[in-house]
Amino acid sequence: MPAVAVTDRNNLFGALEFAQYAAKAGIQPIMGCDLGIRREEEGGIATGSKVPSVDWLTLLVQNEQGYLNLMRLVSRAHLDFKTGSVSALPLAELEGHSDGLLALTGSMSSGVGRLLAAGQIPAATHMLERLQSVFDGRLYIELQRHGDDGERRIEGAVLDLAYARGLPLAATNDVHFPKASMYEAHDVLLCIEQGVHIEDPNRRRLTPEHYFKSAAEMCSAFSDLPEACANTLAIARRCAYMPEPRRPILPRYTKLGGRAEKDALKEMAENGLAALRAGSRLADDIAFERYRERLDYELNMIEKMGFSGYFLIVADFIQWAKDND
Repeated sequence: MPAVAVTDRNNLFGALEFAQYAAKAGIQPIMGCDLGIRREEEGGIATGSKVPSVDWLTLLVQNEQGYLNLMRLVSRAHLDFKTGSVSALPLAELEGHSDGLLALTGSMSSGVGRLLAAGQIPAATHMLERLQSVFDGRLYIELQRHGDDGERRIEGAVLDLAYARGLPLAATNDVHFPKASMYEAHDVLLCIEQGVHIEDPNRRRLTPEHYFKSAAEMCSAFSDLPEACANTLAIARRCAYMPEPRRPILPRYTKLGGRAEKDALKEMAENGLAALRAGSRLADDIAFERYRERLDYELNMIEKMGFSGYFLIVADFIQWAKDND
């Protein structure tokens, strides 16, 4: 494939590493995220005891401004709009922070899909209009075919909305495992995650179609809607952004007393080892020498990797925590 997108739910933890590996393999990485959106009809409040229900909206990065906006939105979801274990933004939070981002409406897990499945056509249309206003010219109607009854029931209504509003289609697959042969193993993992028995009729489950399909398999699945597959290439052309790796921005360790960071770390570590010996925990000379040799090796490795300042910072807040119980 010429391009691949990774969209984890509510996080960008693997985005940079994925982009670097994909680029090295000659594949255009598309960075993105499935962002949780609060259901407004159930109370879109940021705090309180009620755990909000969440719809999912797929956002893809087009350029650096989009990358910055997506990082801001994900951070806001976790820091300012988290209830219990659920992080989700009100849809209004996307207004003013959507530049450089392309949106896919999502399928059954999206707000539009959920409302269509419930027969709420006017509400689904209203939500689509809001998304269209936020992502003007950058919104695609997402279609998925995993052999799911719910998907089949809403597809006609989804197509009607897309054609009525002149929105392009995009065929996607909700990938949860690499190969179809891994379905049963993944199904067991879902049971472990939920703490339920595999025969539980009410548990969350996927279909064998939730694997990483080839372009030919996707074109075959959507042979009646070839434009939906063709538009994935159009999306790839619109999302040609590659982040530049940057050095970590660490706070500076200030308690050096004129020493270099490596010398300060060495002094602290050697003092710690001497304290262990003074406490008779390393009374044996042979054992003590082995620990000294190992300490010299580790300090040398830390210095070579440029981590002396990092270890001093960690030691500083750990010591503060000990001093303050």
